[in-house]
Amino acid sequence: MPKRSAGILMYRGAGTALELLLVHPGGPFWAKKDDGAWSIPKGEYQPDEEPLACARREFAEELGQAPPQGGYVDLGEVRQRGRKTIAAFGVTGDFEPAALKSVAFEMEWPPRSGRMQSFPEVDRVAWFPPEAARTKILARQIPFIDRLLDRLT
Repeated sequence: MPKRSAGILMYRGAGTALELLLVHPGGPFWAKKDDGAWSIPKGEYQPDEEPLACARREFAEELGQAPPQGGYVDLGEVRQRGRKTIAAFGVTGDFEPAALKSVAFEMEWPPRSGRMQSFPEVDRVAWFPPEAARTKILARQIPFIDRLLDRLT
């Protein structure tokens, strides 16, 4: 069965002042990647879990701050490479990037070294205008930006 993830595309402002919040994945694989590497904060959920509940939990884990309580807009789903499906929800809110406190994960690094190292799930978070966000975000997540903009106009 394909994996399923859910996440939140937070936004602030309106019109030409609209900004979208994206996260950059931590760890050595992503360290030198920028354009096309960012994402919405998201994580996997089980069949018995509601996607929005997962999205809210993952936002808190990856950024270290609880997401807004309400006002979510369903942005539908997209399919990533590897058949993973991602559901997204838009919400207005604010987050100070300097306040980032991501949970960590462990992996063997360097490969085949036998050494385990800890890395943050998210190493950076930033606000981007929609056009810049389209360049930064993983290509398969661009439809979330387009759907949010459609709903806001």
